[in-house]
Amino acid sequence: MKQISNLHLSRSYLNPFLCLGVLFLTGSAGHAQTSPFIALSSDTPVQHVISVTSELVVLPVNVTDSNGNFVAGLAKDNFRVYEEKRPQDITVFQREDAPVSVGLIVDHSRSMEPKLPNVVTAVSAFARSGNPEDEMFVVDFNDEVTVEAADGKPFTNDPIELGKAIEAVSARGRTALYDAIAEGLNHLQLSHSPRKALIVISDGGDNASHYKRSEILALARQSQVTIYSIVLEDESTQDQNPKALLQLSKDTGGAAFFPGSQQSVVDSSAQIARNLREQYVLGFVPERNKGRDLFRKVQVQVSTPEKGRLHVRTRAGYSLAGLREASPKVAVDAVVAPAGIGMKESRERLH
Repeated sequence: MKQISNLHLSRSYLNPFLCLGVLFLTGSAGHAQTSPFIALSSDTPVQHVISVTSELVVLPVNVTDSNGNFVAGLAKDNFRVYEEKRPQDITVFQREDAPVSVGLIVDHSRSMEPKLPNVVTAVSAFARSGNPEDEMFVVDFNDEVTVEAADGKPFTNDPIELGKAIEAVSARGRTALYDAIAEGLNHLQLSHSPRKALIVISDGGDNASHYKRSEILALARQSQVTIYSIVLEDESTQDQNPKALLQLSKDTGGAAFFPGSQQSVVDSSAQIARNLREQYVLGFVPERNKGRDLFRKVQVQVSTPEKGRLHVRTRAGYSLAGLREASPKVAVDAVVAPAGIGMKESRERLH
């Protein structure tokens, strides 16, 4: 178990580099070793060793109809991606259920005590509904932030272990929500999966963090992590602030859920699980020499007349802060895969 006090929490920031990993295709193996983000056609020639490196923006996209149901069967040609209203070439398209790394950020402040048993049930149900190759971890927080290790490993997909991790800390003290989210973003960098998400279970209040709300919003924008929120509002809790979690979820392409009389915590977690399973993933190489704005807005549109009016949800944009210098140009037909991001940038890089 790794414990971090709110006074000594690492303030390292996500490396904002959005880049492609190096992919090797070996002809002697008789097949291509690819990332789940990339689909190869059956006639793709595999005769040489190819090394590819470039910057890449990755967008997880949820497409639903007027009833909120996932719209399956869309092709790359159905999508249009715009950066600051300028059309972009889609260089990555994926529509399969690929593994995902998920951090469960669970509030253990005093006000959460009666709610935690339902949270444990919801997390266990979430773990059972996922891909067998998913990897998960739990961050418990009150005054302090604790990353719960499962048998000394950074990740697990065992529902029992995840439940034990949540029960490892008693409900007490105040709420260091922003510190916990920062640590969750940090821990996700240990994952090798290109798809990453956080699920925050809290009333949204914060009265004990070292981080500020604006800093966490900046961290989230610089990451390629999708943030979902399960907001457990309580009339007796004065410090709750669901707007902060709503903004985090909106900026990163996630969604916020408010379990009440019509929906339980378990229902919310099940809906998040479906969201993660029912996604398209698009990628594009951003334009260079277009200024050094800190944030570029992104819009995704879907064109498919036969399916009627559709709702599209994705990230609000991406950050340019600290992007790497120009990488070698990548051929259009090259096979590419997104790499992970580190958390080694200092706070000053954001200002």
